[in-house]
Amino acid sequence: MGMDSLIGGTIWDEYSQKVTDLMNNPKNMGEITEDQAKTMGAKLIVADFGAESCGDAVRLYWAVDPKTDRILESKFKSFGCGTAIASSDTMAELCRGKTVDEAVKITNIDVEHAMRDNPDTPAVPPQKMHCSVMAYDVIKKAAAQYKGVDIESFEQEFIVCECARVSLSTLREVIRLNELTTVEQITDYTKAGAFCKSCIRPGGHEEKDIYLVDLLEEYEKEKISKAADASASGADASFAEMTLVQKIKAVDKVVDDNIRQMLVMDGGDMEILDIKENGVNIDIYIRYLGACSGCASSATGTLFAIENILKEKLDQNIRVLPI
Repeated sequence: MGMDSLIGGTIWDEYSQKVTDLMNNPKNMGEITEDQAKTMGAKLIVADFGAESCGDAVRLYWAVDPKTDRILESKFKSFGCGTAIASSDTMAELCRGKTVDEAVKITNIDVEHAMRDNPDTPAVPPQKMHCSVMAYDVIKKAAAQYKGVDIESFEQEFIVCECARVSLSTLREVIRLNELTTVEQITDYTKAGAFCKSCIRPGGHEEKDIYLVDLLEEYEKEKISKAADASASGADASFAEMTLVQKIKAVDKVVDDNIRQMLVMDGGDMEILDIKENGVNIDIYIRYLGACSGCASSATGTLFAIENILKEKLDQNIRVLPI
């Protein structure tokens, strides 16, 4: 396969037209001088950032109105690949007209989305996403310089996924709340790992202190430890102490093991809609399906049987309420 065929048929197809246009004809490349800033009645800010993973570097120029904190002009210089040039140009464009506080909220995802030709197709191939993650860091540097504060004041969280700006605390919370077990699930919930993929496991474009596989392993160890503690104490966690997700799963299991077959044999079924605490009671809201929805015993005998089984298997304070 020749190089022209490789480029024409594979590589360039993964870049949006906006990116390829900005690679060759950036709109905001250049510098702002002290004299130009003074003419605008603005304060000149110059911030530099370099990405160790690929050697790309960007210099961001702002002319900021000190009366309103608004960025009147935004320019950049980039030392790196075409993707870095296109993303830096887009970053400068997004900064212009915003206040400094608004600009700090610009994320790498905002830059990548702004370079897309359509909302559903990524602007750059995953392996080049790391070239567009400099935006957040250089903007943060410029804002810190303007405000005269430490750059760390803009970053309160440890970031695991730089591309999507997903923090360690967010990932831990999402994994535990939804009981996630795979990287694909984490990506679906948070977008972490969807782009350059360096945060998934060792061996990516840049080295990380913590990877998504580490967090999954951490969660698995926690579950094993809790199970061992419960076994040692001779009892599992009570139904009332479970999270909502755990309660729904526990109820579904009892229904599957003891109730559902009985309903299906009569041409019906049921589903769990919600579980709520109501004083000392735990109310389980259900909906009958099929033949059960019109059956006279669904509000009497069948309901009584379902509630009794759930009370016996899970908690005596359960009430089953059909909707």
